[in-house]
Formats: sequence, C-alpha cells, structure tokens
Amino acid sequence: MTQSLTQEQIVQLRECFLLAQDPRQQKNASEVFAQLMDKVASSPAAAELLETLWNEVLAARRSASFWQQFSDAEKEMSDRLAESHFQLSQNYLRLVQEQ
Repeated sequence: MTQSLTQEQIVQLRECFLLAQDPRQQKNASEVFAQLMDKVASSPAAAELLETLWNEVLAARRSASFWQQFSDAEKEMSDRLAESHFQLSQNYLRLVQEQ
C-alpha cells in the first residue's frame, strides 16, 4: 500500500524549498523540514525519500550560492579592470597631448 503526502505536507515541503533558497534561512528551513519529517515518520519509505531529496536540495543550494558568489567576485574584478584600463587610456591620451 502506498502512502502519499497530504496537501498540508506538500505545502510544508514547498515552504522548506523556498526557505532553502536563501542561505541565511537554511536553519529555519531545516527546522520546518524536521517538523515535516516528524509527520511522515509513520512511513519509513516516504521519510527516507524526503530525507534524500532534502539533502540533495541543500547541496544544490550551497553549490548555487558558491557559484553566485564566485560570479559576483569575477564581475567585480572585471569591472575594476575595465575602469583601470579606461584610466590608463585617459592618462596616455593626456601624456600624448602634453608632448
């Protein structure tokens, strides 16, 4: 006999996913998820599936956060390099004009 999640449990799982999107909210997300796990503890297969799914979601969120930070740092470096290049060009033009 298969047991599916109730509508309330599905809503709670979605709330966990939404909270997990923000790295600062992952502790809250884990607390909400723990409450959900308590509700589905009567079905070991569902609990195991949800636990595996949750661990994968958290790993994906951490990875996405890492790459977002990496991308932001790379953009900042690129912007500074472009600004520096512009300043060097301006300085070169002034130098040529002075000669």
